Amino acid sequence: MQAQGVEGGWITAEYSMLPYSTLDRKRRDVSKGKLDGRSTEIQRLIGRSLRAALDLKKLGSRTVWIDCDVLQADGGTRTASITGAYVALSLAVNKLIKEGKLLESPFLDPVAAVSVGVVEGTPLLDLCYVEDVAAEVDMNLVMTTTGRYIEVQGTGEEATFSADQLNEMLALGSTGVEALAKLQQEAIAAG
Repeated sequence: MQAQGVEGGWITAEYSMLPYSTLDRKRRDVSKGKLDGRSTEIQRLIGRSLRAALDLKKLGSRTVWIDCDVLQADGGTRTASITGAYVALSLAVNKLIKEGKLLESPFLDPVAAVSVGVVEGTPLLDLCYVEDVAAEVDMNLVMTTTGRYIEVQGTGEEATFSADQLNEMLALGSTGVEALAKLQQEAIAAG
């Protein structure tokens, strides 16, 4: 940001599925010497999502890195990473405020994410691995808790989907984000 002459800070993320997070042992990206395309895409998604939660100018001239290590993968790892990363970011920013390193709160709106999809014609929230693999439609939804969308990633895996189905998935996802926001606030308050 400084090199570009842009006032404020930056938030970014690192994402990795650890070796025994999946049924088959997954090799660490570092052992291959580079991130795979999926991990790179998810890191960028997490960073974009978190940057929507804060006023980067109020963050000041600092960079915050959030590590998202998946210990157990069962579908929805990117959405779980975003939701958990917001809690970690909040704890870190609250510490900076408490220590007087930030003079005013940079918080805008809390952020959470959920997976939604259509399996056997039925819209579902928070798909597990088995549901995710069988989904006719798969969607990741990142929102602020005030109902504003940050990112909607939806794909007809095995079929197309209608505007009515899309609206139903968006409504279901919004309900999930509201529930997650309450859990996030409890975790932040306990932190």
